[in-house]
Amino acid sequence: MKLAKKIILITVALTAIVAVAVYLQYQQVLNYAKTPINLSQEKIFTVPAGTGRVAFETLLVNEKIIEQGNEFQWLLKLRPELAQLKAGTYRLQPGMDVEQLLRLVVSGKEAQFSIRFIEGNRLNDWSNILRDAPYLAHKSADMTPAELNAQIGFSGEGSLEGWLYPDTYLYTAGTTDVEILKRAYKRMQNSLDEQWKGRDRDLPYKNAYEMLIMASIIEKETGIESERSQVSSVFVNRLKRNMRLQTDPTVIYGLGDKYSGKIYRSDLDTHTAYNTYKIDGLPPTPIAMPSLASLKAAAHPAKTEYLFFVADGKGGHTFSRNLSEHNRAVKVYRQLEQQN
Repeated sequence: MKLAKKIILITVALTAIVAVAVYLQYQQVLNYAKTPINLSQEKIFTVPAGTGRVAFETLLVNEKIIEQGNEFQWLLKLRPELAQLKAGTYRLQPGMDVEQLLRLVVSGKEAQFSIRFIEGNRLNDWSNILRDAPYLAHKSADMTPAELNAQIGFSGEGSLEGWLYPDTYLYTAGTTDVEILKRAYKRMQNSLDEQWKGRDRDLPYKNAYEMLIMASIIEKETGIESERSQVSSVFVNRLKRNMRLQTDPTVIYGLGDKYSGKIYRSDLDTHTAYNTYKIDGLPPTPIAMPSLASLKAAAHPAKTEYLFFVADGKGGHTFSRNLSEHNRAVKVYRQLEQQN
């Protein structure tokens, strides 16, 4: 009996020791979960598709985000809800602990990146911005214009010039540039449709596309909110009187790469499809991506008798009803230029 009691006591003692060891190990793993990761600044971290637990730890160790050890795998075993890893690209922040990192990857809340297209940009500007955007999948470069148009859903004639809505677009890693363009096209299409339906009824536009062209010209002529409807009124008044628009931004667009930052008399005298000093009416396509404000101005020009405008030397424009007034305004502007 004495031997049996000893065996029982020894068994109990060993069980207690094991229990204590297991408890201490458990506590150590739980404490490890609150260990800060090794980051002093934000880091973009990608978990490839098909990454398992061991491979995930290897990635973290190789990127020096965590230290090599047994605790990480024990944590995933003891806390299986933290092991449901989702592939993606994540934004890790300094001060995060191991558990917060795991919860982020389990949540699938990938990092959001942004790309900004400024009103007045041209299609080639958009192409350059897309090309330089990080973590964007570049697909459009391998497509013909017709293929790209089909992917976006654009069925109009010509290029996408003017048809893309300028704004800031958010995306996750792996999003294609085609998807960004598709979103921008849909927004412009909807905005143009809305403004066309609510437009003033006495406008000299044959269709919504002509209003889009007008909006692009307004966009390039002024960035001052209060002037847009006045600029619009000048061009609308001229169209109604069968006067040529004579707007420099269209000339510049028609020059393309030949434009060197200054318009010369020879440029105004050179016939292109976009030289509104030489052609009647609107140019054949938009010359930039217009803002919503310019679309509204094209749809609702101010009620004026203005036929001319010129820079006032203070960032805005002076508007005139006739050539005599305009010439005086031009003279004042040139005097201001000479003073500066």
